[in-house]
Amino acid sequence: MSTPTLRVAIVGAGPAGIYAADILSKTDLDVSIDLFERLPAPFGLVRYGVAPDHPRIKQIIVALHKVLERGDIRLIANVDYGTDLKLDDLRQFYDAVIFSTGSIRDAALPVPGIDLEGSYGAADFVSWYDGHPDVPRTWPLEAQQVAVLGAGNVALDVARILAKHADDLLPTEVPANVYDILKASPVTDVHVFARRGPAQAKFSPLELRELGHVPDVDVVVYDEDFDFDEGSEAAIRSSNQTKQVVKTLTDWTLKDPAEMTASRRIHLHFLHKPVEVLGADGKVVGLRTERTKLRGDGNVVGTGQTFDWPVQAVYRAVGYFGSPLADIPFDDVAGVVPNHEGRVIDVDGSHLPGIYATGWIKRGPVGLIGHTKSDASETIRHLGEDVAAAGEAFYTATERDPQAVLELLTARGAEPIDWSGWELLDAYEKSLGQPHGRERVKVVPREDMVAVALGRQQPTA
Repeated sequence: MSTPTLRVAIVGAGPAGIYAADILSKTDLDVSIDLFERLPAPFGLVRYGVAPDHPRIKQIIVALHKVLERGDIRLIANVDYGTDLKLDDLRQFYDAVIFSTGSIRDAALPVPGIDLEGSYGAADFVSWYDGHPDVPRTWPLEAQQVAVLGAGNVALDVARILAKHADDLLPTEVPANVYDILKASPVTDVHVFARRGPAQAKFSPLELRELGHVPDVDVVVYDEDFDFDEGSEAAIRSSNQTKQVVKTLTDWTLKDPAEMTASRRIHLHFLHKPVEVLGADGKVVGLRTERTKLRGDGNVVGTGQTFDWPVQAVYRAVGYFGSPLADIPFDDVAGVVPNHEGRVIDVDGSHLPGIYATGWIKRGPVGLIGHTKSDASETIRHLGEDVAAAGEAFYTATERDPQAVLELLTARGAEPIDWSGWELLDAYEKSLGQPHGRERVKVVPREDMVAVALGRQQPTA
């Protein structure tokens, strides 16, 4: 008897899931791949986690689009794992399941006052300004002075979007409701706080340089925040990226204060550790930081000297964190699915047969797109090894008809969206942008996205 076609489900249609599907499709295996996505649109954080004024990064979608438009990978969007389908369902229809659900929650920052009104997670704010369908369409932008906690690109994105004049976002795909709220923002000063020094910042050189070209926004740095220990010097010598970041920051210290006449400012503070969000009547009224000092290896210790900053809002951009998945082990400390090189493992350390992970839910929210590709390659390599080792015993699905899973979803009241449905939504969004010279205007409400993708009556623009 000939070996049947390998049936594989991938849960999560962001870059990690699409790369895994692409790599798997190019192996020697005779394989059928279904790519599940809980949102009505694919592409994950590239669509909903990249600021609208970063079109170059969004060009990654072009490459991902080309993978899915080939037709050998079936997209099944608008289907939520854990609600519409459980693990037992997937095991019925598939021989292997790869989870690539990413990390979309904000990591916690355990300091007093972090739960006050006016204190927000950066991930939630990013989802809002990117038009994520599952977050509120309003946002309380009422603060004149804002603190952003973190020293990575997300912190820079949040600071830039807060400080940038809304009209300068009009050429982008920024949703109309986001533009209107940003337009009314009274913000004048955004303070970004990093607990370590300039050489330890995780900004990308390009993103940092772009900060200096935002119209009518000055970038302010402080000489007293610049310190370099032996660990810093080693980092500068060993990393061209670190060298470029430090050079850009150092060049900004040479700016003439008299030339800083912009109506809005982004202040970059280094060697300041947030220790308390200050409140009154339940609302944010300030931030207390402790001055830190480098200890020689690039890490810092507190000095006991504190500063109080009058701010009315605080955004923590200290990292993303994974979410638990139904019927799958989860590491509540690391925020990942426990695994060994992509093979999901149980509490006793044994591999759960046919269950794999890739992307941020596998390794945590670190690394760039290149890491996601190598990550997927590792997982797919192990899947292939397991198929080869188990032979016919690997093929455990009891229902192998590709239509059966769609019939089950329909019977449960789900409304799956396939690639042709995404193409309808994609074309519609582009048609909304065309009269305004924009590439697209995102459809934000989930019900409108579904209506367009399924060919029902189109929502009004």
